[in-house]
Amino acid sequence: MRPKARMSVLDITEWFGETSGGIRTYVLSKARYVAARPSLRHVLVVPGNQNGVHDGDGVRTYRLRGPAIPGQRPYRFMLATKSIARITRHERPDLIEVGSPFLVPWLVHRAVREQEVPLVYFYHTNLPRLLAPLHMRQPWRGWIDGGACRYMRRLDRLFPVTIVASATAAEELAAQGIDRVVRVPLGVDLDHFTPTRRERARETRRLHALPDTPLAGYVGRFAREKSLDRVLDAWSTVERETGTRLVLIGAGPMADRLRAHPYGHRVIFRPFLHDREALADLVASLDVYVAPGPIETFGLSALEAAACGVPVLSADRGGVAEQVRASGGGRLFVADNAASLAEEAITLLKADLPGLGAKGRRYAAAEHAWDVVFDRLFAVYQSVLPA
Repeated sequence: MRPKARMSVLDITEWFGETSGGIRTYVLSKARYVAARPSLRHVLVVPGNQNGVHDGDGVRTYRLRGPAIPGQRPYRFMLATKSIARITRHERPDLIEVGSPFLVPWLVHRAVREQEVPLVYFYHTNLPRLLAPLHMRQPWRGWIDGGACRYMRRLDRLFPVTIVASATAAEELAAQGIDRVVRVPLGVDLDHFTPTRRERARETRRLHALPDTPLAGYVGRFAREKSLDRVLDAWSTVERETGTRLVLIGAGPMADRLRAHPYGHRVIFRPFLHDREALADLVASLDVYVAPGPIETFGLSALEAAACGVPVLSADRGGVAEQVRASGGGRLFVADNAASLAEEAITLLKADLPGLGAKGRRYAAAEHAWDVVFDRLFAVYQSVLPA
């Protein structure tokens, strides 16, 4: 496949599932970037419920069968050490990007020991905060946090460079003594996520049985680290003051708990949308996008909402907060604080939403086109390769 390509990159990650979000979007967007450039070749290795190989235009995808990761549906482990070694020998990539922190880095390091293939790591996961959230009781949080930080420093030894998508992520790593870091923010398809879709918002809402009232929404995994239960804690107050309903779009291990929440009967749940056209229409039909997770290393779905001209309500920590501060296209609340969330949501919903949405769109267009992002990323790859 493209034997004369000047650069071949292999992406491998466990954070890729049929109903996953930002990382899946990132690697598939990279595949489209490569497909349009005959001088490049892309190999993607991800887990699945069965083994398989699919060829595209300059892009090959391997699925390796693996068991589900407990509590992290839809993600799966990749345990096929021999398969990974065979794939790397067969594909002969110039560089491998590792995109998950658990088993994959060690399996890949072992697989390529004799092949001298440079490895880079993309820091998609704030592992210390994922394993030891700030609300966890001491001394458990201190022990787990310390162990996770030591693990990250050990992991860092495998890679000449770690790529981060936000300044927030770079600061988190620097606090752990990891400083061989390059920042490359993620991007958005500006022709796909566009404010013009807002012109058919009423039709989109009818199609998805959504109310013709002020509407706030979230798109992504229903997982503990997303702090969606805090949104539900606050939203009865928000709805009472503004009449704004809440829609959660996606799937994940927290779905049953969210439905059982005292406010859960008022929440509109919609399933994960594989149709990207339908998803973009649905995001554009919102009045406000809610991004409550305080440990996001970037927050791609929030950027997609901003590109549609939808103001963003975010926790004041993490990658999305960085976007809101830079764009001025939303408001921030104190992370994990339901009272603050309610107050800021009410203030935002009473503000000039079209004006704030226009700020978000301008920021997305100026800073985050995918072609610009991947031009920068492949320049980083080139800097890692031997001369």
